[in-house]
Amino acid sequence: MTVPQQRTADRTAASGAIDFTVMYATHDAFRRDLSRLAAATAEGRAVTAGVRAGWENFQHQLHVHHTVEDAELWPRVERAVAHRPADLALMREMEEEHARLGPLLEAVDHALSGSSSGSGAGTGDRPPADLPERVRELADVLGAHMRHEEQSALPLIQEVLTPKDWAAFRGGMARAQGPRGAAGYIPWILDGIGAEDRRAFLAAMPAPVAVVNRLFLAGRYRRRDYWGS
Repeated sequence: MTVPQQRTADRTAASGAIDFTVMYATHDAFRRDLSRLAAATAEGRAVTAGVRAGWENFQHQLHVHHTVEDAELWPRVERAVAHRPADLALMREMEEEHARLGPLLEAVDHALSGSSSGSGAGTGDRPPADLPERVRELADVLGAHMRHEEQSALPLIQEVLTPKDWAAFRGGMARAQGPRGAAGYIPWILDGIGAEDRRAFLAAMPAPVAVVNRLFLAGRYRRRDYWGS
């Protein structure tokens, strides 16, 4: 688990504090997917349909997450710290880290599709020989960004924003996902999650989510066979 002490504090915080449970769960799902991609690459399964489907879903979830952060979250923080240069610099760092991920995602995507150019490019059903390095670089950069966000940006958000601000950000996320996106996001988060984190995540969601996931969403998600698992 990521910074477990902070997670415990988030879940047991006094009334009026922001609960970051859903944010942590989303970050962990990104880490889990990149671990699965690295394992599939090491096992020679990187070009299978299941891995490609898992990768496409990962890219979609990351795009939605970072797009809404850039549009709905960081501007709220920037307004709250308008006269605090160090905190404004942190917000610029968050945006720059998002931008840095673009070329890394594109490099992995091209490698998985066999459309890379250059001496390391893959042909047919063989990805480039440097795919493990590309996956490792993406995991390192995204992992560093999420640690930076958890250790620096979330404490700042807790200090300067209100639960109402956070609810507005989550509302923006819900609008960006739409019903269809939410139907994919919920079982994606719950895929392989530990029992304690599962309970915490479902407690942070609207009450019907657990039942709807059990009856409909989880089975649909499993049939997609992301990562060939």
